[in-house]
Amino acid sequence: MNITYDQIPIVYEDNHLLVVVKPQNVPSQADESKSPDMLSLLKQYLADTYHKTGNVYLGLVHRLDRPTGGVMVFAKTSKAAERLCKAIETGEFEKKYLAVVEGRTPAESGLLKNYLYKYANLNIVKVVPDATEGAKLAELQYNRLAETYVEGSESKQTEYTLVQIYLYSGRSHQIRVQMSHIGNPLVGDAKYGSLKSKNPTPLALWAYELRFPHPITKNPMVFRVYPDTDQQPWARFDIDSLLRITSRD
Repeated sequence: MNITYDQIPIVYEDNHLLVVVKPQNVPSQADESKSPDMLSLLKQYLADTYHKTGNVYLGLVHRLDRPTGGVMVFAKTSKAAERLCKAIETGEFEKKYLAVVEGRTPAESGLLKNYLYKYANLNIVKVVPDATEGAKLAELQYNRLAETYVEGSESKQTEYTLVQIYLYSGRSHQIRVQMSHIGNPLVGDAKYGSLKSKNPTPLALWAYELRFPHPITKNPMVFRVYPDTDQQPWARFDIDSLLRITSRD
């Protein structure tokens, strides 16, 4: 995906933080694809905007998988980066996602704990036994928000479910793998078993909320950005009304 920094929405900026919306299919940092990436693009934004020369500092404190879009925070100073990383370690840094999955989830809400192993040469992650060498524990909580039904189904067969996900660990492909493991692959996720292949759509996974204490002032920071509700499959749900009810202010 060809993109320039002026196509990246900036949600908030001060002397310590840069909060932006990552478009889907843009890497968080440089990889072997050599595609434009968030870290490099935003460094260029800082260099051009503030007339900086030489190596511009910008700390990458968390990542989103390439196909995932949503809100991200970067640190503009090393002190801010260190404190944000500590907030992640202590659980003060909260990440929430929205996903649209195939079918109906097994329960209205659930805590998923799995050991995941990444096959780096294939770029695939699998659920494995906990004794597997190199496996890492992954935890998330999902909440079912709404469902849509197969057209013409007399028994109201669920086609899609909108779920809210609280991520307690940050493993590669975690949400995609764990939801697929319980029989609910994400819409648009051919890699982990999506059934809908006739009309391909972008991966239906969006990082919609971040909460953390400001690294310097300690004030609580909350950033919430919804996916494009004009696009499928998000357009099937009244996301604003659903989250107004379920999310804390």
